[in-house]
Amino acid sequence: MNKELQVNEEIRDKEVRLIDQDGNQLGIMSAKEAYKIALERHIDLVKIAPQANPPVCKLMDFGKYRYEQSKKEKESKKKQKVINIKEIRMTPAIEEHDFGVKVKNAIKFLKDGDKVKVTIRFRGREAAHTNLAEELLNRFAKSVEEYGNVEKAPNMEGRNLMMILSPKNV
Repeated sequence: MNKELQVNEEIRDKEVRLIDQDGNQLGIMSAKEAYKIALERHIDLVKIAPQANPPVCKLMDFGKYRYEQSKKEKESKKKQKVINIKEIRMTPAIEEHDFGVKVKNAIKFLKDGDKVKVTIRFRGREAAHTNLAEELLNRFAKSVEEYGNVEKAPNMEGRNLMMILSPKNV
């Protein structure tokens, strides 16, 4: 919301362009005259375009305007989808059933619209067999290809081999 809007007595400009509630231009006049008109109509004088020359002021109910703006803001926040990254960790020597459970979880995450980061952690001498782990990640990607695409191909980062999957429906 625009917090630096000037209202009523805060407007210090010599001349302003005045617009009424219906959007009709009332012309260029002094800020004092515009404020008097606002007082007569029992509404607020709000500077809506301070960068214009002369600045543009509008007659409106400022409380109602602020309320409408906050409603619009909340509505736009509702429409935004937050994409989380869920991580699934495995070891190169994972058992077949455990692999199936991890695939099932990844599918659930992808269906929910989240990205999935699949990490294979190497311990000790396992790091010598990165090719086996890469095959495992490719098999994992093949298992979930109906629900997600590989966004970032498998690559080594330190002692971990990582791959990122993103949901297909997004």
